[in-house]
This record gives sequence, C-alpha cells and structure tokens, in this order.
Amino acid sequence: MEDPTSISVVIDQVSKAYNTTHALENINLSIGKGELFGFIGPDGAGKTTLIRILATLLLPDKGHATVEGYDTVKDYRKIRQIVGYMPGRFSLYQDLSVEENLNFFASIFKTSIKENYHLIEDIYKQIEPFRTRPAGKLSGGMKQKLALCCALIHKPVILFLDEPTTGVDAVSRKEFWDMLDKLKAERITILVSTPYMDEASRCNRVALMQEGRILGVDTPEGIVKSYENDLLAVKSANMYQLLFDVVKYPGIIRAYRSGEFIHAAVEKGKQLEDSLKDYLIGLRHENPIVRNIVPSVEDSFMALMNSPHPLTND
Repeated sequence: MEDPTSISVVIDQVSKAYNTTHALENINLSIGKGELFGFIGPDGAGKTTLIRILATLLLPDKGHATVEGYDTVKDYRKIRQIVGYMPGRFSLYQDLSVEENLNFFASIFKTSIKENYHLIEDIYKQIEPFRTRPAGKLSGGMKQKLALCCALIHKPVILFLDEPTTGVDAVSRKEFWDMLDKLKAERITILVSTPYMDEASRCNRVALMQEGRILGVDTPEGIVKSYENDLLAVKSANMYQLLFDVVKYPGIIRAYRSGEFIHAAVEKGKQLEDSLKDYLIGLRHENPIVRNIVPSVEDSFMALMNSPHPLTND
C-alpha cells in the first residue's frame, strides 16, 4: 500500500468537457513527492486542461483532485500559495524589464529575489546581462528562462509547466531540461506537459495521453519495454509511395513516417527484414534500406493508440 505522505498529487475520476468535446475522461493518477512527471501527447490530448485543473484554474465536471493534500476546488487559495505555474503562452508583463518582472512576482508572494536566489541562480545568471531589457524583446529561449525564474521565486512545493519548450530551438529545449534535472535536487515535484516524445526520457515517469484519455503510465524505460513487436526502419528515394507499399505487405501491422524513415511494426514471430527489401526492389524502389531497430517512446505511443489493453502501471 502506498504511503500517503509520499504522494504529492492525486487525480480521481476527473473528467472535463467543452460543449460536446470531451477534453478529459475519467483520469486516475497519483504522483509522488519530488517526482519529475511528464504528460506526453499531441495537441488536443487534454494535457493543458489537466494541468489547469491541478493549478486551480479550471473546475472539473466530475471527480476530484488534490495537490499536497489540498482539494483543488475547496482549497484553491492554499494551493496557489505553494505552486509555481508556467503556462504554455508567455504571460509575463512584456513592457516590464526582466528584473522588474522578477521583483513583481516575488512581492506577490511576500518574498524577495535575495531570499530564494539559490533556486534560480543557475538560470538567472544566463539572463542577468539583459536584466534591464523589456521582457517582450527577449528571445524565445530567454523568455522561457525568465518565466521559470518567476515561477520559482517563491520556492514552490510543486511546479506546473505547460508545454514550456514549445516554439523554442533545440538547444534551448535541452538547456531547459538540464535546469529541471537540477531542480529535482531541491525535492520540488515537477509536472510538465509536452508534445515532444523525445522529452519523455528526461522524466521519472510519464503518462501517454490521447483524446482525453491516459493510454499508459510508466517509466520511459517501462513504456518502451512494453512494446511487443519487432520494428523495422524503412527508407527509399520515393518515401511517399513507400508508405503505401510497406503498409500493404503481409505481416506488417502498421506503418508511419518517423523522421527520415518509415517505421513498420511486424507481427510476432515473423522475420521480414530480407523479404520486405526484396519486395520493395521488385516494386522498383531504388536501393531500399530495411533494418531492425529498437522502439522509442513514440513507437510505443503509436502501438498503445491501437491497443485494446492500455498500459496502466500507476
């Protein structure tokens, strides 16, 4: 039995709809203290709605949730004092400078930059040369760092980050996740949503979401390990036609574009690497590449979308 004192967030049968659109359907989940937990899924999966409910910005239609033992509806004032929230869209005051924004958010929580400087020091040093610049004139990566500093300045117990790396460059994305790794040492519980499957590997556990449902909850390694089929990476000069030809081949369960390759899931027990290549050569695909690969979180997500038995290791 799980120790309730080790749990930071409990979500019990939470549902939310916008008119006829079901944003969330019967979400059940618990998240441990100090955990870096990721909600992974495409746009429209329900990630933002769930984070807004936990941050007390939306009311669930059904079910309830608690954050650090406080009910998100009844105890919303108490929750807002102990959480840091970084919305998907940059929402700081664009005409205030970097330093002015940070001082403003510190004053709201009756603290100061000096009091909790150790929490933001590594991040703030990167934007300190621009401390007098208006926030609206910062680059995307710098805005991201400033928003994180403002969310941390009051030393929150839990941090909600809604798609914080969307729209920033690859280098800034990596730097941001490196910063989150350092924050874990402070025992801050971090909930982050992202549409980028590759970011799942930086989390302790992830929930794969699609159309308001949780398809699977596990460690990134556990989700990949749950993948039951062999997987082929296939490539040729005519990638558009290749997808149609691969998906028609007997023994291929599904095929989809993944970067510069097509990933093809193979029925259990079938070895298709050589025969598929011969088949593609016969269809006049020039120098086709067919090789076995290790599945990723994205491949596992695609499999779970088509599975009648979702992974629920909560």
